[in-house]
Amino acid sequence: MKGKNPLDSSSVHPEAYPVVQRIAKQTGKAVDAMIGNHDFLRSVNANDYVDDTFGLPTVTDILAELTKPGRDPRPEFKTATFADGVNEVKDLIPGMVLEGVITNVTNFGAFVDVGVHQDGLVHISALSDKFVSDPREVVKAGDVVKVKVMEVDLGRKRIALSMRLNDQPGENNKPTRQNRQENRNTGNRSAPQHNKQRGQNNASGNAMGGAFADAFAKAKRK
Repeated sequence: MKGKNPLDSSSVHPEAYPVVQRIAKQTGKAVDAMIGNHDFLRSVNANDYVDDTFGLPTVTDILAELTKPGRDPRPEFKTATFADGVNEVKDLIPGMVLEGVITNVTNFGAFVDVGVHQDGLVHISALSDKFVSDPREVVKAGDVVKVKVMEVDLGRKRIALSMRLNDQPGENNKPTRQNRQENRNTGNRSAPQHNKQRGQNNASGNAMGGAFADAFAKAKRK
């Protein structure tokens, strides 16, 4: 049975194997002994292995890749761990903190799969404690995130989520203009609004709920 090539577990591209094998032959160093051996690889003169196929920059890159033992050139792939017993929209309860994965990012927020066969929406105002002008600055499709369930509309199968885990369901958690300016300047989450401010905000209804409704409407039109 043919032995496994030690280069298969390195980040060296298979097309570069001939160069590595030439280095091994000329130096008398086993391939597996070269991988990750910084002192040895620094002593190798890249010019000695330049030919019509592999130029100096390529050979230099190959030597650099040999310094990374066991490195998988593919990016790390993470998956969300969905909560046990939460399989349908009806299983969601406001206040739950769940792990999910970003499925889509739009101008008004991000959609998250939390394992109930219906993506929930994190509105742009609930993506971060800091002011966010573009959701793509905060998240991208495939990101694994923690979210809090803010509102569940079983009839319309709408799920409102927040990545600001201190937000409380049923409260007006949308940052005010003043808070957004403070967040731009300090990066800190502002203190809770006083009762007087809440009273003023109540005149316009639940701002967060309205924002989610508008966002879902936009998503439906798309």
